[in-house]
This record gives sequence, structure tokens and C-alpha cells, in this order.
Amino acid sequence: MFNSNHEQELNKRRTFAIISHPDAGKTTITEKMLLFGKVIRFSGTIKGRGNGKYAKSDWMNIEKERGISVTTSVMQFRYKNILMNLLDTPGHQDFSEDTYRILTAVDCCLVVIDAAKGIEERTKKLIDVTRIHKTPIITFINKLDRDSREPMEIIDEIEKELQLDCIPVTWPISCGKNFKGVYDIHDKIIYLYKNKLFKKKFVILNRLSDSLLDEQINIDLSINFQKELELIINVYPEFNKEKFLKGIITPVFFGSALGNFGVDHLLNSLIKWAPPPLHRQSDKRKVSPREEKFTGFIFKIQANMDLKHRDRIAFMRIVSGQYTKGMKLKHIRIKKNITVSDAFTFLAGDRISIKKAYPGDVIGLHNHGTIRIGDTFTEGEEIKFIGIPSFAPEIFRLIHLKNPLKQKQLKKGLIQLSEEGTVQVFRPIVNNNLILGAIGVLQFDVVIERLRTEYNIDAIYKKVNIILARWIRSENHRSINNFKNNYSAYLAYDSSNYLIYLAPSVANLNIVMTQNSDIFFDTIREQ
Repeated sequence: MFNSNHEQELNKRRTFAIISHPDAGKTTITEKMLLFGKVIRFSGTIKGRGNGKYAKSDWMNIEKERGISVTTSVMQFRYKNILMNLLDTPGHQDFSEDTYRILTAVDCCLVVIDAAKGIEERTKKLIDVTRIHKTPIITFINKLDRDSREPMEIIDEIEKELQLDCIPVTWPISCGKNFKGVYDIHDKIIYLYKNKLFKKKFVILNRLSDSLLDEQINIDLSINFQKELELIINVYPEFNKEKFLKGIITPVFFGSALGNFGVDHLLNSLIKWAPPPLHRQSDKRKVSPREEKFTGFIFKIQANMDLKHRDRIAFMRIVSGQYTKGMKLKHIRIKKNITVSDAFTFLAGDRISIKKAYPGDVIGLHNHGTIRIGDTFTEGEEIKFIGIPSFAPEIFRLIHLKNPLKQKQLKKGLIQLSEEGTVQVFRPIVNNNLILGAIGVLQFDVVIERLRTEYNIDAIYKKVNIILARWIRSENHRSINNFKNNYSAYLAYDSSNYLIYLAPSVANLNIVMTQNSDIFFDTIREQ
């Protein structure tokens, strides 16, 4: 077991993801957190091309050009002597698979909700994924300084749509143009929004009757707020940390990320309530972060973070033990020992070489083509961490080269991008075509752009007669061979050489499944 120093290192760490529907303000919150962590010195917003200001987490060219997040960024920073491992996930639904895998590597989630739009479809799906792992959730209702719905209405919607019991920790004093600040129910403090008259950043509740405060809030607003607050305090129970850690309740905060109001409340809540590094389930047992021996798993691979070196970085979540520079680790899948001479922590696209790291930390390893998403590394124990999914794609395209002589480079580039989970690449049994599979159309645009900028390959994609894909497996080896012979025109191998059936229609798939009852057709394959 760990000594007292290691226990202290565990308690000083929080590993969390920020998730939301697109445009809810997730990347802006990330940026403000980096401001509080003093890793950036000024606030920049994502605007049009040529602005020169982009959130630190959006480091890819295509993200800067389109003003969206299309890949997960990992950022490590300190806040009040706590080491924060923040994973800023893609908001766009076309990149949901990347987000789903990232959620396996965190111990807590911050869900951002647009106060004007409330619960949106993407938010529902993400919350469903967090339920699988019983991940604790902190909720931030953003953009209170703009036209928005009534706070009570949003709270009711969260409880109904997400099946989460809400515990308001702060409560807004009006909203929209009349937004004046929030009251911290837990600490009994009022925080005023953009108040130039008060030198202090807060005012104690019992001073609500002060004439200067009444002037700022407006007497009518003050009366309505106090009535609303009394109702909230009477209706909702106090925050219960044990229920929060079980994913039963969510503490709710209000504010404006763009106005940098309320983000510090979130950081403080992560310090007070979010768990330090938690255990992870392997195929044989649970692995505790307090164990002495090192273990970790790969949840993401990113190609070409450094275009000059064309490198690939594997992102590892440390589960137990301690990383030290130069240590030897066993790569369980390929059954080889490797010496890790150089590992990194991250600030989005920037990397920092490290000598030590502890459970909860996300570190980067150089990948020369041998590391895949889902791989486990240990100091010798034969275990594999489970629960890292790969989903059957929903949209398919045939990739076509403008210059046929670059087929070899194309294949190499697509294999590297598929290792990241950007798209899935399928090689049909009967020909040399390369078929891409993805969750959303935008993923294909990203692949074409990255092939051009990172691999100097001009390609286009075309529609192909494929509707559904299912991974094939059977306990009977002869059944698989017979299936391959009978349905070779519909079969392909993925980048990990797993067999997959590419169906031209739902009817086709149903018929084939009925005729082959000894074959399993899987929609999810564990990495």
C-alpha cells in the first residue's frame, strides 16, 4: 500500500471532464478555469477567422477555423494547491465516441447547460453514459446574464429529463438583463455580478436591507428573490456528499462563463466534493489507486500533435502506483516489456516532460504504432482494464484518392487516424477499397482536412451502399469460416483485424442474422 506521501499526492488530485451540448459554453468555462489556474494570462473568445484568439483547449487548425471542438484536450493545472486533470471533450455530436471513451478515464463530470435552451439531446446521451460508471456530476447552468428560462423551470427539467435529484448550491438573483448575482445557499453569501460600487466581491445575506445593496438589486427584485429563495431552501434538502459520489444527486450552480462569474464556485466545489482518484475494474479484479504497483490504461491516441515530427501520442490514465522516468512497464496485449524514458503532461497542444506522476494523472507516451486504445500497462501483472467501448458506425463513405500513386501513404494516414478513434477504417475482403465509418458526417470532413494538412494527401469521399455495421463473432471457429465463405461480399476487417459485416439494408441484416443463429452480431466492441 502507499505511504503517507503517496496518500497526500492522491488527495491533491481531481480528474474530471467537462461535457455539454454544443454552444453551451463548455470551452469558455475551460478557458476561465485556466485563467484561475494562472496558466493563461488573458481571456480570449472563439470568434471568426483571423481573430488570433482561441481557447487554449482548441489547438487543431480545423477547430480554430470552424470555432468548434473536435478532439478531446487534456489540461493539467493547479488551483489552490490541488492538481486538476481536466479533459475538455468535443461538444459536437459527430464526435460522441471520443467523449464516451474519455468518460472512462475521469472520476467526476461537470455538465454545462445553456440557461436559454435547457436540456438538449446531446446532454441526455452523455448523462446516460455517466450512469454506466456511476460518475458524480456537478451541474452549471450557464449564460444567466442573457435571455433565459426561469431557473426553477430548468431545475425541474433536469430532474425529469435526466433523472437526477438537483441540490441548488447557488441561486440566481433574477436572470437576463436583470441578473444581479447569486446567493450561495451553503455559505450564506451573496456574490454580486459586475458591481462597480462594492470593492468586495461578496456581501453577507443579512445586509440585503442595506440601502446601497437595495439600490443595486432593486427593491422589487430583492423581495421576489427572497420569496423564491425561501421556497428553494424549504423544498430542496441540503447537499449530501455521499449521495453525490454515488451519482444520485447533482449540486447545481448558476453563472456566466463569458462574464467569468461562477466558475470559481465550480473549482471550489471540485476541490471540496469531487473524489480523489478512484479504483478501476479489470478483467480479474478491482485495482485500487493506493496499490504500490503501477497500472494504467490507454483511452485516447492523438496523431500529429507535433507536425514537425509526425508523432503519435497515447494518453494514459494512471490507475495505481507511481510513474517514474525510465521505469519498465509490461504492455499486456503484445506481451512485451518497454522502458518509458519520456512521458508528458499536457496543456492542450503543449506538452511538458515529467519525471513523476500519480494515480488520476493523464500522461502521454510516444506511440510508434504498437499502442492501441484500450491497452493496459502494468509492472508485470496479467490484467486488462475493461469498459472502454468502440461503437458500430452509423454513416459510411468510400475514400477516393486524387492521386492514385499515394495509396500507401493514404493507408498509413488512415490507420493512424483510426487509432485515435477519429473514424473507423474497414478493408473489404473482396477488394482493395478503403471504407470509412463514423458516427457523424463532420468526422469525414475532419479526416479529409487532416489528410491534406498532416499527410499531404488530397482525397475525397463518396457515398457507398452500406447502412449498418456489426462485428462478427462465434464460439465455433468453423461457423466463422463458413460465414466468411458465404458472405465475403459484405465482410471487411477493421483496423484491429476484427471481422465486421457491412449491411446494405436493415432487411438484409435481419435475414442474415436469422439464417445464422450461431453467429453474434455486435454493435459494441470493447477495446
